[in-house]
Amino acid sequence: MFVSVLPFITSYLDDVDRALKAHAKGRGLTGSQRRWLSFCLMGVLLSNTVSWASFERCGLRGYRLSALSWMFRRTKLVWEVMFQASVGVVLERYGLGEGVLVVDDSDRRRAKRTRRIDRAHKIYDKKTGGYFNGQSMVFLLLVTDKVTLPVNVCFAYPDPAQQAWRKEEERLKKLKTPKAERPEQPAFDPAYPTKWHQALDLIRCFRSAHPQIRIRAVLADAWYANAAFMDQARALCQNTQVISQLRSNQKVRFRGKERSLTEMFTAYPGVTQRIRVRGGQEVEIVVSSARLYVCAHHQKRFVIAMRYSHETAYRFLVATDLSWRTLDIIQVFTLRWLVEVFLQDWKLYEGWAQQAKQPDEEGSSRSLILSLLLDHALILHPQQTARLKHQQSAYTVGSLRRYSQGEALVESFRGVLAADNPQAQFEKLAEIIKTVFPLAPSCKHMSGHDLGRQEPTPSLRYRAVEVCAWD
Repeated sequence: MFVSVLPFITSYLDDVDRALKAHAKGRGLTGSQRRWLSFCLMGVLLSNTVSWASFERCGLRGYRLSALSWMFRRTKLVWEVMFQASVGVVLERYGLGEGVLVVDDSDRRRAKRTRRIDRAHKIYDKKTGGYFNGQSMVFLLLVTDKVTLPVNVCFAYPDPAQQAWRKEEERLKKLKTPKAERPEQPAFDPAYPTKWHQALDLIRCFRSAHPQIRIRAVLADAWYANAAFMDQARALCQNTQVISQLRSNQKVRFRGKERSLTEMFTAYPGVTQRIRVRGGQEVEIVVSSARLYVCAHHQKRFVIAMRYSHETAYRFLVATDLSWRTLDIIQVFTLRWLVEVFLQDWKLYEGWAQQAKQPDEEGSSRSLILSLLLDHALILHPQQTARLKHQQSAYTVGSLRRYSQGEALVESFRGVLAADNPQAQFEKLAEIIKTVFPLAPSCKHMSGHDLGRQEPTPSLRYRAVEVCAWD
């Protein structure tokens, strides 16, 4: 619980306010917007949810549930602009001028029936091989030499016409229907962009908001390894390197002969090399590479087959810039793992993936941005700033959250002790806590319930004897 907002959140919102005024020529945060945002960020920090009821309890009714919900729906905040202003604050605070962009997507499981949860749809479950109902998001992360921070995000939703066509296509294929008799694939609908289209939009938006940042490379997994995404991402980032992965059965052409990647690098096995993973530990890898014509891309790419010493199967990297060295491409691509660390921290400690009940389109998008604003605020925490200023490893999100919870508790005690009448202030606080956290009756314990007779009836004993005799 908290009775006052922690100083680092107040300072963070001051910086965001200044950035908004510089961007929008005086249109910063109003006083009510700043108070509401600071209360909500404290609520996410302490409750690990994006729930107005939880915020009301944590803040000891400093804001009522109805007021929190009203501000969330009615306040005239331009959320996307505010989020980019927050990104700019982090970049300016640490003097960041370059970095690596990482694209990835993540899913959030929802209930089986979600009438008002925006963009909820059937998603393939990689763990079980089945499906679940949930939301899918595309994230854009910036990895720098100091911090890793989310810089853009959007919700993904498949095209219903494409889904219906694929389902029918699979059914007809099982029936061995000739291709000429199967329906043609529907045309691309701009209202339902694919994930790689959305990733390009995220990059375009980030580049427009922060053109001063030099992008060293763009990293993505095999889902984005198509020619259109790689070429357009390269162009958006001023001809930078774009690295992704290819499937083992993709065709390449070498010396006039087409073969799969597996066949190609079986004929040209790798050699043992040592690389430094994410600037830290050195590990041994087996690697082979060549500049090959990738048939699906209709042009030459830098293709690398690599595996760690304990692995048996190769993974295949593909890069657009042919002038890079093999080991440099591999070492940069190891940074892609950081997006997995970010997603794990975000899901565990920053509220939205734990519990977020806001319905409709604005409910999903705004609550998601609110959660990511907390990530930026924690990056700018004084303890984190001091750590990074002295070139030391940054603190984890989990430890910063626990530290901040302790800070909030100490501030509550400090407020009581600093009052003119500490005893009266303490009693007032105790009464508020009793009201905010009422005790509720339990249906598990049977006290006060009529459980009925739990013993035999003497007049029915003869019936039991007769039944046994009949058997």
